[in-house]
Amino acid sequence: MANALCHTDIYTLEGHDPEGLFPCILGHEAGCIVESVGEGVTSVAPGDHVIPCYTPQCCEYSCIFCQSPKTNLCPKIRSSQGSGVMPDGTKRFKDAEGKEIYHFMGCSTMSEYTVLAEISCAKIDPKADLDKICLFGCGVSTGLGAVWNTCKVEVNSSVAVFGLGAVGLAVIQGAAMAGASKIIAVDINPSKFEIAKQLGATDCVNPKDVEGPIQKHIAGAMTQWGVDYSFDCTGNTQVMRSALECSHRGWGTSCIIGVAASGHEISTRPFQLVTGRVWKGTAFGGFKSRTDVPVLVNRYVDGSLPIDHFITHVFDGVGETSKAIDALHGGTCLRAVVKYFE
Repeated sequence: MANALCHTDIYTLEGHDPEGLFPCILGHEAGCIVESVGEGVTSVAPGDHVIPCYTPQCCEYSCIFCQSPKTNLCPKIRSSQGSGVMPDGTKRFKDAEGKEIYHFMGCSTMSEYTVLAEISCAKIDPKADLDKICLFGCGVSTGLGAVWNTCKVEVNSSVAVFGLGAVGLAVIQGAAMAGASKIIAVDINPSKFEIAKQLGATDCVNPKDVEGPIQKHIAGAMTQWGVDYSFDCTGNTQVMRSALECSHRGWGTSCIIGVAASGHEISTRPFQLVTGRVWKGTAFGGFKSRTDVPVLVNRYVDGSLPIDHFITHVFDGVGETSKAIDALHGGTCLRAVVKYFE
């Protein structure tokens, strides 16, 4: 197993998630090899390589979510997943004293072994390096999919991306691959601008360096009437508003990707929506996990979808997990990968 740390793991670890359950095994962005399967499992077998997916896909004919092309939000095991247990209500982890440990996001991949529901396993090409394609388990897929699936960014369109962590940079990469002609990268940390430019950003701006609200600067000084598409990758509700209000009058679409803290609400003047802007959100980039993740991995293997640049830190074994957490706090880390294998 190889696991990449995501800010959602740290958010829960630090006690900010009011629905967080402890003790638990964190982790949800990983690449794994199947060690064994339970009774009735048919889609994967021992030795298969898989990516655990916190957004499952049951593929059942009776599931209106899986059958609809409009969503990827299969609810089949949502209640048990949110309760930190397996679909049958059991916990499969115990500590050294025999006390049960909760599951996390249906994945719990910050470990050498985990137990997953079959519908949470996306079977992938075994030629792909697990310590690279683990990124498709969350952040990179979310950013790319927000562009390609949720907003369907077109050639020659204009884009603004707020927040240049791994997700925001994936949005930039996805927008560049979609043919966007103007990509504005927005962050209060200018050290991130260089990689943003390497991935396709045409302009970079620090909100602290402009007079007045950043949305007015983008809609006025940097564009005419705003951008066609904007993306919030921060989870800050004030930034979400800025992203909406810099989108184009008449047809601009703003996509919320970042997850806000519990209890926070978004707001704007109704006039912003009456004048043609659309506010929407995305989960896992709209990708149907078991169907679409293998395709992303195939594109990585054939070289058409590079993602190695997101990995800035690599650690080995359970004993270095805390070092990975520290690295993610350091400000220069995009993704820290911990390899739980030889």
